[in-house]
Amino acid sequence: YRGLAGTANHFVRESYMDELAHAAGIDPLEFRLKNARNERLRAVIQAAADKFGWQDRKKAPGRGLGISGGFEKGSYVANCAEVSVVNGAVKVVRVVEAFECGAVVNPEHLRNQIDGAVAMGIGGALFEQVDFADNKIVTNRLARYRVPRFVDMPVIETVLLDRKDLPPAGAGETPIMGLAPA
Repeated sequence: YRGLAGTANHFVRESYMDELAHAAGIDPLEFRLKNARNERLRAVIQAAADKFGWQDRKKAPGRGLGISGGFEKGSYVANCAEVSVVNGAVKVVRVVEAFECGAVVNPEHLRNQIDGAVAMGIGGALFEQVDFADNKIVTNRLARYRVPRFVDMPVIETVLLDRKDLPPAGAGETPIMGLAPA
């Protein structure tokens, strides 16, 4: 699994950011930009919001929008997500992920890493769990372990911030960090 504790830590931290923004009566994007001191973090948050059209978003029944940002292992990530809720079932409809890991060596491979991280992030956020009953694991076969399927995949839009002035950093774990909190 990518990111292990980092994924859970980002979820808690970014969920709390949303609560603080709500309590202060400030837009979640504005709150993050106002409080982010790191320019690389600010850059990915702004890039994701711009590509998503955060400023022009409109509320609609059964739809939700979220934003998150973070950094791990020398890389920076921000996500905007649109979800639908139908009869209590949540479906991720659209994800914009901005990612900066220093100089980009292979952009196509990096986009593939990000797509895989989004898929894995959806699984962790919505489906994946191990069930127990009578002190035994019920989810004892992969066939019983729900992972995302093609039908679960949203439209994914990727924004790569290529920093030629910085050495390349890791891109295998960080891209998953922002999906669940967004």
